[in-house]
Amino acid sequence: MTEAIRVHEVGGPGQLRHESIEVPAPGAGEVLLRQTHIGVNYIDVYFRTGLYQAGSLPFTPGLEGAGEVIATGEGVSTVEPGQRVAYAGGPLGAYAAERVMPADRLVPLPESISNEQAAAIMLKGMTAHVLLQQVHAVRRGERVLIHAAAGGVGLLLCQWASHLGATVIGTVGSPEKAELARANGCDHPILYREENVQERVRALTGGQGVDVVYDSVGADTLMVSLGCLARRGMLVSFGQSSGKPPAIEVGQLAAGGSLFLTRPSLFDYIATVEELKSAAAAVFEVVRQGRLNVRIGQRLPLADAATAHRALESRRSTGSTILTV
Repeated sequence: MTEAIRVHEVGGPGQLRHESIEVPAPGAGEVLLRQTHIGVNYIDVYFRTGLYQAGSLPFTPGLEGAGEVIATGEGVSTVEPGQRVAYAGGPLGAYAAERVMPADRLVPLPESISNEQAAAIMLKGMTAHVLLQQVHAVRRGERVLIHAAAGGVGLLLCQWASHLGATVIGTVGSPEKAELARANGCDHPILYREENVQERVRALTGGQGVDVVYDSVGADTLMVSLGCLARRGMLVSFGQSSGKPPAIEVGQLAAGGSLFLTRPSLFDYIATVEELKSAAAAVFEVVRQGRLNVRIGQRLPLADAATAHRALESRRSTGSTILTV
């Protein structure tokens, strides 16, 4: 038996129940993992509310964790018992002290990366890597707009984009978050509750707009994001923390200046073992170099997963949120 968070009915944070469950032995190609740290991500909220389908009820949420291999199934040669590993992606089930994972979705951790860092940065860090270097390859001198700049992904995007030589503009909800974003590479934090974001972006860019917008907010920001783009700019819509993004007529992209719109999913960029290892290695390297600071804003025991979700949904949280076992 092991402790885990189970969802028996989709809904609010109260649906996250702390229970004891049976853990099966690892089958062929699988690993039994004892977790120490679990990453909390907004996609976990989507599964809990039913926006994304988990497949069946009850289920254990979570897509990111780090820990130690304690047993391997038949045919596993890539990892061994006692080895530290981490992962980001399916199958669901990260909110547990022990779990079974496919061996080929685990990434061995270098000595320079702690379990806590890995659980805070695997999903968010690889997301930042993919967004900044594959979805739109940010170049020195470009101007970028990052919504939710003080959030878990937002802080990493700010740091990494600044490292790449971009001018970074970010939206935040409070003066405290503005200072946090500024300390992490955001040149121009915008208080979206007090300022007109589109007007401010135009003023900061001499009326031209930004080359790319990274929008994880969705319903509240998508049209504003389009209005912030320069001619031939790209809107990268990769989340919907405020709700489903509105529909856009194709003609709006032409009217805005031959704009581009994309809706990437990290999991399409780390679908193969090679892609996964390459993305993880890129993240580990910038952390090792000190170019990416992993900020953990909240640490909570696994049993308090509901508290973590409430903080995330209320936008009170900053940086990464970690559940500990």
